[in-house]
Amino acid sequence: MKILVCISHVPDTTSKINFTDNNTKFDTNGVQYVINPYDEFVLTRAMWFKEKQGATVTVVNIGNASTESTLRKTLAIGADDAIRVNAEATDGFFVAKQLAEVVKNGSYDLILAGKESIDYNGGMVPAMLAAMLDYNFVDACVGIEIDGTSATVMREIDGGKETLSTSLPLIIEPILFKKARTRWSV
Repeated sequence: MKILVCISHVPDTTSKINFTDNNTKFDTNGVQYVINPYDEFVLTRAMWFKEKQGATVTVVNIGNASTESTLRKTLAIGADDAIRVNAEATDGFFVAKQLAEVVKNGSYDLILAGKESIDYNGGMVPAMLAAMLDYNFVDACVGIEIDGTSATVMREIDGGKETLSTSLPLIIEPILFKKARTRWSV
């Protein structure tokens, strides 16, 4: 199974944030950047599939050369490969278009994306990506079991949980739970 994990390069929430140009431009001086926490969560889930099923894990980032440190961190965590699309991530639609090209060229079975990035909090890229590729998409995912090209997915809904059966390729947007409550099976 080939897994693609979408990674955002975001300012560490402990960094002191300043603005320049009459408070209209973000000042990156002295700001530490990290893997988006929601993306790091899905990367650890991908590592679980790598351990249990021998999946290969590729991470992808849309960004300039400054994002290289974040990609190196993902490789240190255990990703097999990293792709950086050298472009300025101007908005969610642009990012989804760039990711769609990566997915088309890579024949991935499972695409994992965090529920949102902590810098802009848009939360729209995974759904747009699924629409562009005409892939199955499950948001608010709290559990997944994969058997060959079939997946059984549990997602949180108002008032409870819903279990869905679908096929790969599949885009998943999990939500964070305490580790003990998250059930990811293979």
